[in-house]
Amino acid sequence: MSTKVSFPSVVGPELVGLIDEPQGPVRGWGVFSHGFTLGKDFPASARICKQLASEGIGMLRFDNLGLGQSGGDWGDGSFTVKVEDTIRAVEFMASRGTRATLLVGHSFGGDAVIAAAARCPDVKAVATVGAPSEPVHVEKMYDAVVGKVLADGSSPWLVAGRALTLKKAFVEDVRASDLTGCVRDLHRPLLIMHSPTDDTVGIDNAGALFVAARHPKSFVSLEGSDHLMTAHGQAQRAARIISAWAEPYLTDVDGARLVDPN
Repeated sequence: MSTKVSFPSVVGPELVGLIDEPQGPVRGWGVFSHGFTLGKDFPASARICKQLASEGIGMLRFDNLGLGQSGGDWGDGSFTVKVEDTIRAVEFMASRGTRATLLVGHSFGGDAVIAAAARCPDVKAVATVGAPSEPVHVEKMYDAVVGKVLADGSSPWLVAGRALTLKKAFVEDVRASDLTGCVRDLHRPLLIMHSPTDDTVGIDNAGALFVAARHPKSFVSLEGSDHLMTAHGQAQRAARIISAWAEPYLTDVDGARLVDPN
């Protein structure tokens, strides 16, 4: 069962999300951050969260600014906005009595959860799937228009059949982001998952993240998976790995299971 929710973006418009409610005994709660322009209903997002929910971990997944059902203009976002809205999502979960102790991110969303975690005291663990070692990696997706964006301030950008507006502020924000520093200062257990045959975000990105991270850190190879996790069962497999790995971090500081008090 999924519950539709909404909360305000750091820049104002309402963001729409779904909470995949945990089945059976409640083991804990988490927040999921989707890939660059993918959305909460993209197969990888939905399948990972639904699988975690089936194993007792309730997950909030939400559309970032201007994507899916969320309000606003995607062009007014940035990596910084994505990080801030991830923090907003964690705060929203706490406000409803379901404190999120786990952050999970796919691709660009993996970078966002790493950057957000340090500012979320309730978060005990972070897991990434196919994350680039730096947010600027996404620039190769819009390199054909980046010159025009920097010269004119913005440019239309067609991605996956959708017309988005790419703005100079976004490009500059991504270029200025330092994920290596965030990984080094994470001070939380980190699980890095990546496919060695990922031809969108190469496996070397996982290596760079792993080297930068401090212990406790873990790496799991998702052999057989593509970047978007479209192959049958791959997203669910990743979720089962996260579920097992996260078990020690689904309790609060006193060791009590984090369940909905209502």
